[in-house]
Amino acid sequence: MSTAERPEVTRLLHDWRSGDAVALERLMPMVYDELRRLAGLQLRRERAGHTLTPTALVHEAFLNLAQGDPPALNDRVHFYAVAARVMRRVLVWHARKRTAAKRGGGVQPVTLDGQSVVADGPAEDILALDGALQALEELDERLCRVVECRYFAGLSVVETGEALGISPTTVKRDWTTARAWLRRALSDDG
Repeated sequence: MSTAERPEVTRLLHDWRSGDAVALERLMPMVYDELRRLAGLQLRRERAGHTLTPTALVHEAFLNLAQGDPPALNDRVHFYAVAARVMRRVLVWHARKRTAAKRGGGVQPVTLDGQSVVADGPAEDILALDGALQALEELDERLCRVVECRYFAGLSVVETGEALGISPTTVKRDWTTARAWLRRALSDDG
């Protein structure tokens, strides 16, 4: 995205929040490539052969964002942080759906040539991470937001600080603390 488009993105976000549905339609082409990049980053951390593609993840997240009242977004960096959080929720939803299917989900698995359609994989990993993030959020919401910005949105220290309204030094300290806390929480769970 060019630096000339950045103020336009912020203006369109504010217009969308004010009820201008056309603003969202004009906004999406400007942010689409960056959202696909973020989706690709998140999917690289998933199991091989994930059923979602970056495009599908962006579209699912967009549908979630477009439903209901628009979120209060300060600027494009804040938008990307919120979009990354929504993408994480989509991935968690898919992981829950997948683990339910692995347990039967109330139906028999369909097989093709003796192979189950439900593949084994670390869907439990994303559920464990989500559970740990929820616990971290209860303990310290800002630490959770720093993880979302840095890990899920791929924002830099400076961008994370801008999105959250905190200094880069605080972001670095919170990032270190959050990673240590999550490492311990996830190792305690097995």
